[in-house]
Amino acid sequence: MGVFLPTYFSPIFQFSNIIKFNKIIFENEDNFQKQSYRNRCYIYGPNGKQMLNIPIKKNTNLEKQKTKDTLVDNSLKWQDQHFKSLKASYNCSPFFEFFEDDLQKIFTKKYRYLNDINLDTFLFLLDALQLEVSHKNTNEYQKNKMKNDFRDIANIKQEINKPFPKYIQVFTEKHGFIPNLSTLDLLFMEGPNAISFLS
Repeated sequence: MGVFLPTYFSPIFQFSNIIKFNKIIFENEDNFQKQSYRNRCYIYGPNGKQMLNIPIKKNTNLEKQKTKDTLVDNSLKWQDQHFKSLKASYNCSPFFEFFEDDLQKIFTKKYRYLNDINLDTFLFLLDALQLEVSHKNTNEYQKNKMKNDFRDIANIKQEINKPFPKYIQVFTEKHGFIPNLSTLDLLFMEGPNAISFLS
């Protein structure tokens, strides 16, 4: 059983570790941290690596805010912007059209909490890749590192020493291969064959 932080359309390195397990635990009691994949993902845009960031409502209390209590700022039309960016980047990719309708549901559903978005994006990826991984949430924060603990890879600044298997990306000829983008990038380019790159 692996332990992970829920992230927004998980980066490939995280998702490749998630699928090693039949069951995973999502850390549900940690404090929200900026500079993490909790509320952002990276795609391959026409100008190279492009960030899609979910705006978060600022916590007015002095206390630290738990990720599970983090609210999304829907006053900014982030869902429209993210979906338009994905279409602009991947409309010509081999498999985008196969997943477009299901993907659009995430960008038309109204969310209050960040964790609800992250869970839906996790379930979307599982369904798209036809994988079965059961999950549950922690009830209390575990300070000490646990067995099969992958919480740290949700940190954007975490160095990853593992080489990435290369696949053709939408703008490879312009900007070269960009590793560890959102798993969406791999899915739209490789479809069902994405599993062989994740395994």
